[in-house]
Amino acid sequence: MTSPHRVVVLAVDGVYPFELGIPSRVFGAAGGRYEVLTCSVDGLSVRTNSDFSITVEHGPEALRTADTVVIPPFVAPDVTAEVPRAMVQALASVAPGARLVSICTGAFVLAAAGLLDGRPATTHWMVADLFRAWFPHVALDPDVLFIDDGDVLTSAGAASGLDICLHIIRKDHGSEVANQVARMCVVPPWREGGQAQYIQHPVPAATASGTATARQWALENLHESLTLTDLAEHSHMSLRTFARRFTEEVGTSPGRWLIQQRVERARHLLETTDLAVDDIAGQVGFAGGTSLREHLHAAIGVSPLAYRRTFRGTLSPAH
Repeated sequence: MTSPHRVVVLAVDGVYPFELGIPSRVFGAAGGRYEVLTCSVDGLSVRTNSDFSITVEHGPEALRTADTVVIPPFVAPDVTAEVPRAMVQALASVAPGARLVSICTGAFVLAAAGLLDGRPATTHWMVADLFRAWFPHVALDPDVLFIDDGDVLTSAGAASGLDICLHIIRKDHGSEVANQVARMCVVPPWREGGQAQYIQHPVPAATASGTATARQWALENLHESLTLTDLAEHSHMSLRTFARRFTEEVGTSPGRWLIQQRVERARHLLETTDLAVDDIAGQVGFAGGTSLREHLHAAIGVSPLAYRRTFRGTLSPAH
């Protein structure tokens, strides 16, 4: 039996308890596919940003055994441009090839250790200017939820930690497993990394009509040739009002959202059925197999056949 993928969470003084618990909660719901350990740089208790400290079971030696290392965020006053020597030594023990993941201000740790130089990364939008000032060699993009740069992944604040953990599960085991985990954790199963962080988006008034009903209707009719006019009419709004309200609520345009949902549905069908690519394209609303191939490649960089092979093993000659 294959050993579970080991995720080691490195807790830093000033850590936010909510984000600290995200990896254990999300990866722990993946049916034993992951083992999650929590460690500190010295094996001692860790001060949180709340009125309590936590005791961890492991010291920095756990990092040597990690397949994935997650650094959760810590309170802003504890952010510095210099990594404490103990932290540098702890990160140096991570095995080559291990995946590094940060949530929110955890990116400061990776950057200060020189692990993000020349690479794209993100962090919480509120500390973006400080991050740029301290780490000019990092290609910071503070307008997205998370960035996957292969063996290094960075995410924005709070709930984007859920997004990046679900993204990793989807990347490792496919959308069916990720969706099951999302249902277990009662969170949205998928938000694209390139979706905007919610900066200065006002919450719609309680009396204002929203676009949720139109989105649900669209998901039930993805096989149709849906237009912005269709969605706006379903919400009883003008095109301009609907487009504005949709972007405020979802963080992306209706057209881009539709493509994302169609790609996601196509991925699910590639993983769970033997349908031909053209048939899948028709079921999810793309014009044909060529269109599906283009959008899937743009989203995840592979062809439908390659994606299916990844999650379903060797296919019969008929495919």
